[in-house]
Amino acid sequence: MTLRDAATVVLVRDTTETGTGFEVFMLLRTVKSDFNAGAYVFPGGAVDRADGGERAQRLCSGLDAAQANARLGIDGGALAFYLAAVRECFEEAGVLLAASADGRILSLHEAATQQRFTDYRAALNAGTLDLADICEREHLCLPLDQVHYYSHWITPEGMPRRYDTRFFLCRAPAGQEPLHDGQETVDHCWVRPADALARHAAGSFNLVPATRKQLEFLARFADSDSLLRHVAAIERVPAILPILIMGSDGRPERVRLPLPEGDEEIDLRGVPL
Repeated sequence: MTLRDAATVVLVRDTTETGTGFEVFMLLRTVKSDFNAGAYVFPGGAVDRADGGERAQRLCSGLDAAQANARLGIDGGALAFYLAAVRECFEEAGVLLAASADGRILSLHEAATQQRFTDYRAALNAGTLDLADICEREHLCLPLDQVHYYSHWITPEGMPRRYDTRFFLCRAPAGQEPLHDGQETVDHCWVRPADALARHAAGSFNLVPATRKQLEFLARFADSDSLLRHVAAIERVPAILPILIMGSDGRPERVRLPLPEGDEEIDLRGVPL
């Protein structure tokens, strides 16, 4: 099965409840989906051809092609992963990580602006506009220095779809409220990483192994500032290539994760794949 490039973005905000800490934005995929059905995921998807186009890349600020290639450890095309993360975040969550020429992060507080970008989101999902069209119309750039690459997972052999996925992390922009699309995703939530893991352990919050491991990493941090400082300082991101272990019925039963801190096995029975 051919690997397809993909990008996922973790949106982070300080908790709005009493106490300290931070929350991450997650989407619930429809049970009708042919990938990760019924699981909570972060916004993300496959890299499209337009993500690697020169027109879209001219809109980037804070990170050039050479710097992006170095960070992802590839010879070329790394900016496309960043752009895919930004585009998918807008398509799936309605949040556009963009800024005006003077550096002000896009806000959708005003009703007219909010409606305009709701229409842009629909057009982007319908394929009648692309990300470059929207940015050019609104005189926006994409501040990629605020989008931090921190994790790299490759779907194991034996799966019907395989992705070479880069994970990014960004502080959620003030003045924009994420929302599921009602098609591929049917619900959404802001949740503390530790709470998501506790709900998963209790059986009420379905997670695939890669998402679960992201949450375990995120739960190590007490606040968003320390998390963002840590991911911004990461210089090398190892690729994680899980290994499927098949059961006697020929279906995936367990997955072995060859992690830097040591191998781990996860039971896949009942896990949406």
